[in-house]
Amino acid sequence: MCHQSTARPPIPPISGGSGQVDGHELVLQAEDGNRFAAYSATANQPGGAGVVILPDVRGLHQFYRELAERFAQTGTHATAIDYYGRTAGIGDRGDDFDYAPHREQTEPDQIARDVAAAVNHIRSPEGGQASTVFTVGFCFGGRNSFNQAARGQGLAGVIGFYGIPFRRDENDTNAPVDLAKGYTSPVLGLFGGADQAITREHVDAFSQALDDAGVKNEIVVYDGAPHSFFDRTFAQYRNENEDAWWRMLSFIQEAG
Repeated sequence: MCHQSTARPPIPPISGGSGQVDGHELVLQAEDGNRFAAYSATANQPGGAGVVILPDVRGLHQFYRELAERFAQTGTHATAIDYYGRTAGIGDRGDDFDYAPHREQTEPDQIARDVAAAVNHIRSPEGGQASTVFTVGFCFGGRNSFNQAARGQGLAGVIGFYGIPFRRDENDTNAPVDLAKGYTSPVLGLFGGADQAITREHVDAFSQALDDAGVKNEIVVYDGAPHSFFDRTFAQYRNENEDAWWRMLSFIQEAG
C-alpha cells in the first residue's frame, strides 16, 4: 500500500473560513451505471475551485476523507472516490480490506468514468458548484490523476503525489511518460527524492515528456523524502508537507 494505516494528511497552512465544513458520505453513479462510494466536503462558500481526490490502492480510506475536509477548510471543495464499486460493492475500506484482487481488476477507462461522475458532482450545487476542477492523487491515484489530463474532463489542472510515471512492463499502456503528449491540462507532480520505486531519472523523463508536449508543468522532488511522505505523522518531513500544501494551493489558484 501507499500510506500506512496510521497516516493522517498534514494540516494545511491556511484556512478558507471558520474551519467548519460540510463533510458527508455519498454514492455516485458513473456513465456506465457503476455505483461507487465517495466522500464530499464542501467549503463555506459555493463556487471557486474543487478537487477530485484519487486515493492510493486502498480506495476510500479514512486518510482521504480527512484530506477532503482539509481541502474544504482552505476554501476548496473536495470529493474523494473509491475505485472498487464494480468488484467489491459499496462497503468499508478499513485496514482489513483486501484491496489487491480488486486493484488488479481496475481499468483506466473505468476509473476515468468514475472521476467524471465526481467532477460532475463537484460542479453541482450539492458538491460546491465549483467553477474550476482539479484532480489530486496519491501513488496509484497519482498516476491516474496525471492521466486525467488526457481524458477531456475540462480540468483546470492535475496534481499527483509519487505517481509512477514510467512503463512498469512492456504491456503497460497507461504510463504518464507515454500519455503526456495527449495531456491538455497543467500538471503539478510531487515526488520524494529517496523514493525506492521512482528514481530521479524516472521523474526527469516525465518532466521532459511534458516539456516536449508543450504541457505547462511544475515537477518537484523533495530531497531525502520517501514515498508517501505526505503524512503528518512524519514530523521530520513537516517542512516538505507544508511546502507541498503551498504548491498545491498556489497551483489551484493560478491555474483556476
